Amino acid sequence: MNPASLPAPSGYSHGTLVGTTLHLGGQTATDADMKIVPGGIVEQFRQAFGNVLTTLREVGGEPEDLVSITIYLTDIPDYQAHGKEIGKVWRELAGPVYPAMAGIGCTGLWQPDALIEILGVAVIPEDRLVRPS
Repeated sequence: MNPASLPAPSGYSHGTLVGTTLHLGGQTATDADMKIVPGGIVEQFRQAFGNVLTTLREVGGEPEDLVSITIYLTDIPDYQAHGKEIGKVWRELAGPVYPAMAGIGCTGLWQPDALIEILGVAVIPEDRLVRPS
């Protein structure tokens, strides 16, 4: 699953659909030009999570279909310090839906400017599922 509105992947997929389960590939805060958005952790969260949701919606999924989210962070204290703002962005993009989650600290991500990478798993009900042609 590679939505046309996201940068074309090279060597990976934005998502892989197996049955009704969508495995969402790790998304950083890249914009359409493959550049990390400026503005710090809150704006990077908005972009990365938005990229995840774009892939989810490509197959008919909605935020309530998310069953698991893993967030990789290069600076956990920065994320924690902005937790209320990030929570507000989450609710704006996904509503009051909270799947199983993990936040994992790491020393770096593929793109040196990336502060966050989000991946997940969703199970889309058959009646909403849009299979790729």
